[in-house]
Amino acid sequence: MDDFSASDTETNDYQRPLLQHQDSHKVEKAPACCSSRYGLALVSCYGFFVAYALRVNLSVVMVDMLNTNTSGNASQSMCPRHEGPARPKHNHTAATYDWDSETQGWILGSFFYGYILTQIPGGYLARKYGAKWLLGVGILGTVLFTMVTPLAADLGAGYLIAVRVLEGVGEGVTFPAMHAMWASWAPPMERSRLLTISYTGAQLGTVVALPLSGVICFYLDWTYVFYVFGAVGLVWFVMWAFLVSNTPDTHKRISEVEKQYITSSLRNELSPSTSHIPWSSIFSSLPVWAIVVAHFSYNWTFYTLLTLLPTYMNKILGFSIKENGFLSALPYLGCSMLALLGGHLADWLREKWFISTVAVRKGFSFVGMVGPAVFLVAAGYTGCNYILAVSFLTVSSALGGLCSSGFGINQLDIAPSYAGILLGISNTFATIPGMVGPVIGRALTHSNTIEEWRIVFYISAGINVFGATFFTLFGKGTVQPWAVSNAYMNGP
Repeated sequence: MDDFSASDTETNDYQRPLLQHQDSHKVEKAPACCSSRYGLALVSCYGFFVAYALRVNLSVVMVDMLNTNTSGNASQSMCPRHEGPARPKHNHTAATYDWDSETQGWILGSFFYGYILTQIPGGYLARKYGAKWLLGVGILGTVLFTMVTPLAADLGAGYLIAVRVLEGVGEGVTFPAMHAMWASWAPPMERSRLLTISYTGAQLGTVVALPLSGVICFYLDWTYVFYVFGAVGLVWFVMWAFLVSNTPDTHKRISEVEKQYITSSLRNELSPSTSHIPWSSIFSSLPVWAIVVAHFSYNWTFYTLLTLLPTYMNKILGFSIKENGFLSALPYLGCSMLALLGGHLADWLREKWFISTVAVRKGFSFVGMVGPAVFLVAAGYTGCNYILAVSFLTVSSALGGLCSSGFGINQLDIAPSYAGILLGISNTFATIPGMVGPVIGRALTHSNTIEEWRIVFYISAGINVFGATFFTLFGKGTVQPWAVSNAYMNGP
């Protein structure tokens, strides 16, 4: 009982790193190459690629959907424009709209009004009925609504907002469902690697969607963006349906060695599959709230830049729609690379050097939140030096990738049986920045001056530092008492 108290001592964390120490020698580690668990990581990576491509493409497309002849939407910038060499004439066959700055903010933020509704239900339903079809149908719904976006825009801003809300409803189950699936698939000492591979798809989707959306807008028109990415999503759904299973026990192609490795390593972590969920213990747990605060703080910066960075590139730094997409993607390319490297480093530190899980999670979270805050503020003082501005924004987002091995997977450390529900709770609060951040950001940057954007950067940086501090003080790294079965608690 004392070994798994909430005290979370440093020695306990690495001496018995989520596995029963006395049973660890009985677990034969299965090879990673061609394994089903890494296959799941890759297919889910593709899934999150689709999810985020569908989520962010509107940020670039919005610049092209606006009527540039309307007062207030003129293609002006604070800094000299960087048009590059002459290109074919931009295709303007698609409709454009006279949306003011406030309407743009509501359209960009509307996705999250649906996204927030299905976070906790997503975690609960994944635990009760399985994550595979919940996640699959969720992304499929987002794909289908994405493909009707041009029609909704023609009908009016209100219809477009409604479609984006419905896209959010479908996509809201993805992270809680995936976390619930990884609770059955990810051996403790491979968690950082497997989950970072899986969730890096989000950054990769952003990296590809931003520049590719710009290219499609330039050479075709903005409506094709939604058709192309919708088709990519349909291909993913077919792969997900035929290649993925809810658990190792139900997978048809998994080797017996790998199945034994996964189930044995997780045997003492998971509570029995009962309908009981310790809601009161979850909501009164300080380690849970540490994750919630860190997640909220990190997402404030992430979503603010995700939705407004293309506008900043265009209105302040003066980049055209095609260049805009490529440069807007650079920060997320850095984020995905550092997330993957961080995942391997985190597991290596825990497995080879016996550094406690809590120390790794806190260290990676602190660097991944305070570092971005520093470079984000610095970006506000680069003026029209676009090379320095893009460099600082890229470093800021890249360092944020370390959080994937920090608070980002801490739910699986402290309560693997309820990881999907915990992520649903934290992502519910962490969705709020996506709802209000773009609205506040556009309200503060009505005139699109460098001074206005500097305020946006300061707010994001301050929230990031607060979240990092809170998680450092109150985060934990071991399974909490309320998250394991009585048999395990009373065991040797």
